[in-house]
Amino acid sequence: MTTLRVLTIGQAPRPDLQAEIAAAAPGLPILLEGALDGLSRAEIAALPPESDADTLFTLLPSGEGVRVSKAAVTARLRTKIEGIHGPVLLACTGAFAGLPDRIDLIQPSAVLNGMAEALLPRGRLGIAVPFPEQIPTLSAKRARPGVEIAAVALRPAATDAERRDAAAQLAEARPDLVILDCISYSRADKAAFAAAIACPILLSVAVAARAAASLLPE
Repeated sequence: MTTLRVLTIGQAPRPDLQAEIAAAAPGLPILLEGALDGLSRAEIAALPPESDADTLFTLLPSGEGVRVSKAAVTARLRTKIEGIHGPVLLACTGAFAGLPDRIDLIQPSAVLNGMAEALLPRGRLGIAVPFPEQIPTLSAKRARPGVEIAAVALRPAATDAERRDAAAQLAEARPDLVILDCISYSRADKAAFAAAIACPILLSVAVAARAAASLLPE
């Protein structure tokens, strides 16, 4: 089977992310690289977000969560993608403008939007995002006529108690569909929300991995 190239907005290796992709698409061979590969921790710290809209969250191989500039990451992603032939999965749910326009580039944001529109033409969409300050921007990104947005903040790699609290908070809004809107959310996060909310829960990494796998030969 053809190897799927996966680009994270942070650095490789990311065994946690690879494990989630493997669970969603068993047997899918992947090669994971990072937009920030080759940079020191100090160099990453020198790429801070300039605004809430410019904020991306990623886990480093150490497990540390960092916020980085979306504009800076986009420039580095563009260079990497231009050197890759074949399907590419962008391992981030942010919407990235300025990347190469190619049919075999999977941007999870677009896939999730399309799936949410198909499943929920009208109703209340719940979303979980990493940081409270991201709620206005990411809520606006998911908003559309006939759909009300309810949002909660939960950092990836959270504790079980934090997961339960966030899920209980979102459950109060009684959503009809939930998107865990960060590629670093895990099956453990989905399980916590599913235990609290009686509606479909979309785990971004699983949705994106299955979409990308469909581009490869059977």
